[in-house]
Amino acid sequence: MTKLSESLANNDFTLTAELNPPKGTDLRALLDAGEALRHLVTAFNLTDSAASRMTMAPIAVAHLLADRGIESTLQITGRDRNRLAIQADMLAAHALGVSNILCMSGDPPSAGDHPEAKPVFDLAAEDILRAAGSLASGHDLSGNSVKDGPDFYRGAVVNVAVPDVGKEIARMEQKIEAGAQFFQTNAVYDPSGFEAFMNRVQGFNIPILAGIIMLKSAGQARYMTEKIPGVVVPDHLTVELERAKDPAETSIGITGAMVRSVAPMCQGVHIMAIGWERRIPRVMDAAGM
Repeated sequence: MTKLSESLANNDFTLTAELNPPKGTDLRALLDAGEALRHLVTAFNLTDSAASRMTMAPIAVAHLLADRGIESTLQITGRDRNRLAIQADMLAAHALGVSNILCMSGDPPSAGDHPEAKPVFDLAAEDILRAAGSLASGHDLSGNSVKDGPDFYRGAVVNVAVPDVGKEIARMEQKIEAGAQFFQTNAVYDPSGFEAFMNRVQGFNIPILAGIIMLKSAGQARYMTEKIPGVVVPDHLTVELERAKDPAETSIGITGAMVRSVAPMCQGVHIMAIGWERRIPRVMDAAGM
């Protein structure tokens, strides 16, 4: 078992966090963040060119963290690679010490810093999950034999704040059927809405980590609400940030309160600090955890 799977299986409160590989080759800040948080964070998500903005491939970062005894969760998207490359990357990831993966379709390249890039999307998230399960059972997606196939702890994402929640829950069920063993949500800022969602999916009996993006400014809050599907920052939080004398302290308080609110409803939280990783311990202090 991985640390992540063991923590979730034991119903421990599980904290995961996100690290973004750099747009360059200097990994010192990322590795320092991993070292600083290794005793607090169970596993670090490594993004795959998040928001379609080109960065270092996360597989290299996962290997370097594994060498340091730090567990990660490798994000795998269908945006840039076909089924040949995705399966090949899974084999390589296993060889490099990766044990957890998070399977996603990915954002369209048109939204990123290379809008002229051609999208692939050969495999959707469900298909990537099936590919991982197929490799674990000893054959690839075409039925060819695979010797010593990798057996990852497989995760997927779910959006809890979309207009058609029923459709999202139906897709969540499809991902479970495809082999998802845990879920991370998009950013949650409405505890009551999250509770309603959790009540609807409790019958799935699968671990769920509530995602929380640390809000750095009122401008960021407005941008996410306007531009990121499924993310809604309540007006009162935006106003609180706008009036804040110290936005960082206010952000820590908001995030800590959100962690405290959602923790009883799920198996843990996934914090996306976006450069503020050093503040995560204070967030957890603010949450009383």
